Amino acid sequence: MRRYTEEQIEQVRAANDVVDLIGSYVRLKRSGSGYVGLCPFHNEKSPSFSVNPARQMYKCFGCGMGGNVLTFVMEYENYTFPEAMEFLAERAGIVLPKQELSAEQKREENLRMVLLEINRKAASYYYAKLKSAQGQIGYEYLRKRELSDETIRRFGLGYAGQGGGELYQYLRHEGYDDRTLQETGLFKMDERGVYDKFWNRVIFPIMDVNNRVIGFGGRVMGDAKPKYLNSPETKLFDKSRNLFGLNYAKQGKRKHLILCEGYMDVIALHQAGFTGAVASLGTAFTEQQAALLRRYTEEVLLTYDSDAAGTKAALRAIPILRQAGITGRIIHMDPYKDPDEFIKAQGAEAFQERIDQAENSFFFEIGVLRQEFDLSDPEERTRFIHEMARKLLVFEDKVKRDSYLEALAAKYHIRQEDLRSLIIRYSNQMPDGYQEVMEQRKRENKQGNRSQEEGIGYTYRLFLSWLIEKPELYDRIRELIQPADFVDEMYRQAAELLYQQLEQGELQPARIINHFQEIEEQKQVANMFQTTFAADMTKPEQEKAINELVVHIKEYSTRQRTRTLTDLGELQELLQQKKMLQNPEKLHISL
Repeated sequence: MRRYTEEQIEQVRAANDVVDLIGSYVRLKRSGSGYVGLCPFHNEKSPSFSVNPARQMYKCFGCGMGGNVLTFVMEYENYTFPEAMEFLAERAGIVLPKQELSAEQKREENLRMVLLEINRKAASYYYAKLKSAQGQIGYEYLRKRELSDETIRRFGLGYAGQGGGELYQYLRHEGYDDRTLQETGLFKMDERGVYDKFWNRVIFPIMDVNNRVIGFGGRVMGDAKPKYLNSPETKLFDKSRNLFGLNYAKQGKRKHLILCEGYMDVIALHQAGFTGAVASLGTAFTEQQAALLRRYTEEVLLTYDSDAAGTKAALRAIPILRQAGITGRIIHMDPYKDPDEFIKAQGAEAFQERIDQAENSFFFEIGVLRQEFDLSDPEERTRFIHEMARKLLVFEDKVKRDSYLEALAAKYHIRQEDLRSLIIRYSNQMPDGYQEVMEQRKRENKQGNRSQEEGIGYTYRLFLSWLIEKPELYDRIRELIQPADFVDEMYRQAAELLYQQLEQGELQPARIINHFQEIEEQKQVANMFQTTFAADMTKPEQEKAINELVVHIKEYSTRQRTRTLTDLGELQELLQQKKMLQNPEKLHISL
């Protein structure tokens, strides 16, 4: 069901300049007629993310992401197409017509929206239960943890009652069926009946960056196991791609964000005034979470528990942050276990001092490594220095590596030239078959790229992109290649829309993307219009390549249509096309 007309979609798209919009998320630099920056959708150190103001489109040549302003907002903010429309309309001061849909229409159009609605009601139910007589045990627990009523309200904390089906009965009364409720992850359903997943637990609603409840965490009252329980993976909740507290932490410009282990650490820090605190959701820190943090800051302070498990977790997180281009530092909280315990004992000012004294994450890694060796023993000291040299190889930038080399050499009383010679040695002789693995990957990637480039899809993309680049040649092209020659349905649709624009003399490739509302389709269509020949190709080489594209598309179209031929009139047409293919001069395009 389409909620907006083509005119409304185009009005919203055209009112939001692609450079202006993306520039509010990504630091862009002018490059020729366009702009470049670091891609917000994957980890990279050199900018491969390109924004084309003329086409009102973007494209990352590293990960392949591309589209118009609607695509960007859908992908970056995790919005549906209607949500992206509403966001961009509000940004541009456009009032969209309100369309009230029935509950059944909402379920048919987008189950995800219904699940968000159910989660919101469940969160309200848990909060009300906490404030009732039945929730006294949960409320007293939170007050003993020194949380104020204002903090409890701000985070929407709640309580799941002692009964096993109270939430289920409430939501059934609200009109939701079992099939939909099963999708929420809030219930266990088997042959014995339906049971609430959370009971006798303090509830922590988990929100996305747009303050929508996407899941829940629960802390049991008593000694039952597990102590903490999270929602399972659902259509809304992917724990590897979300962070608890980020909806609050992202507000305002932040020098850094604070990464914690648990809900209570985040809440205690926010209550103490450190509102940049977030936590991973019952899982080890992930690359996706690092990419999410990279959108809002360039520095992350880790406050993992000061025990062995916390140290291990920090050592896992540091290289992930580094790969994402984020500077990491470690807040030492000893002799206390975690931020919650530290602040209760020492207060906010003392914690700020620990922030100011936070240790460089690489020095932390070296410090942990140093504990494995007895530096008074020459053999142990030698091994430590060798391991340190291997560690320094994580820095690809020579200037940065030399800076760390000098600092470590001074700290551990090592001659700089000795440490540098070890680094050179290990860079030329990586351990554990590293070079062999990397060479194999290069071979596989090269083979994969070659097979892709030889496919008809790549030919279509090159042809359509070239036609946008040289629209003045359309009059000649349309006699040779028509939309019907694109065998794939999506390519045919895109070609038809592009030909219509060229026919009318109004080339706007970003507008064509409006016709596709699924994010994957938008990205695929965007890629059709932003695939180019190598930059160093000469004019004769380009002309040769373009003519090969025309012949390839025509041959493939003729071959495929011949296989499914049922009409004699079409047979006559195909015979004429085959005859034309035998005379290359009739197909020749001159630049």
